[in-house]
Amino acid sequence: MEIYAQGFQQPRLIRTAPNGDLFVADSAAGKVIVLRGKTPDGHAARTETFASGLDHPFGIAFYPLGANPQWVYIANTTSVIRFGYKSGDLVATAKPETIVPVLPGYAQLRGGGHWTRDVAFSLDGKRMWISVGSGSNVDDADTHPREFHRADILEYTPDGAFVKVYASGLRNCVGEAVNPVTGQLWCSTNERDALGNNLVPDYITSVPEDGFFGWPWFYMGGHQDPRLPQPCANGTGPNPQLTAPLTADQAKDCKRVDLSAKVRTPDVILQPHFASLEMLFYPQHPGPAGFPALYRGDGFAAEHGSWNRKDRAGYEVIRIPMHNGHATGEFEDFLTGFTTPDGRVWGRPVGVAVALDGSLFVSDDGSKTVWHVIYTGK
Repeated sequence: MEIYAQGFQQPRLIRTAPNGDLFVADSAAGKVIVLRGKTPDGHAARTETFASGLDHPFGIAFYPLGANPQWVYIANTTSVIRFGYKSGDLVATAKPETIVPVLPGYAQLRGGGHWTRDVAFSLDGKRMWISVGSGSNVDDADTHPREFHRADILEYTPDGAFVKVYASGLRNCVGEAVNPVTGQLWCSTNERDALGNNLVPDYITSVPEDGFFGWPWFYMGGHQDPRLPQPCANGTGPNPQLTAPLTADQAKDCKRVDLSAKVRTPDVILQPHFASLEMLFYPQHPGPAGFPALYRGDGFAAEHGSWNRKDRAGYEVIRIPMHNGHATGEFEDFLTGFTTPDGRVWGRPVGVAVALDGSLFVSDDGSKTVWHVIYTGK
């Protein structure tokens, strides 16, 4: 593991361009930085500002898929823009085009708020998926207007026309990735807080069309959040004082009995408060510095770390074993050591990206570093 680049204000999501350049969202600085090449001492040979003056950029995607994309899409907090791009561009050559002019704005939550937006395209290039985290911890989404189109994956065309809410009930899908084997969208998701040290687990999961993951009423399948009104059952409810006819609010709650059976259990359940951020799928055919065959096709995810748990959790990069494009349900430590034995934190992983040679890059907004993880075995 080597230091590849430093000098950022807030290095967050990173993605590899088809030509091998590394695009880094320096979110607090409002910039997207390009890193290229490697000096003899292992540092980036060139560092350029591709674009600046952006609104907390996070998600980055190249379109269309393949070796010669024409656009770089950037998901700001409240919009999606794109820059014309040809392979090898280090600096944007023209002003951006606004594709989605309005995304739901970020909330001022403790810990920074759900302001990150990721962007991903389906393998056929026809769908654009934008992840938008919730505006609260556990507000009733039916009665709080600020939760409109939040805790959702929103589907658009690549030209920015809204299509539908693709999936819902994901409190904060920070990182999106498309499984190259199955074509399925996946999410690295932060769950809710304030239910103690051991609830609710964060998770990494495939996200089917029209999938519902429970937020805010349920979690991990049909488990009811105790802070929200208990739903009725067949118009009578658990409270014997509830009698017909029901009020409009009670009738609305009764509908949630049906919702509980629709809540999906995620594919990979993580520790609570891991703060799972960017994820990716390791290529089946990496370059000359590729990891051993055991890792190929597996997932990797950056765990930013807990801010409200008695015993720290996260602060690492994990590996998610996969079999023919499907998760086994397990995860394991891959890159650790960002905390000291006495519990102090010096690094917080955010982003992961694979170089063309098969090595791995990790962004860390604790030490404001992009790290380079290189396999040196035989």
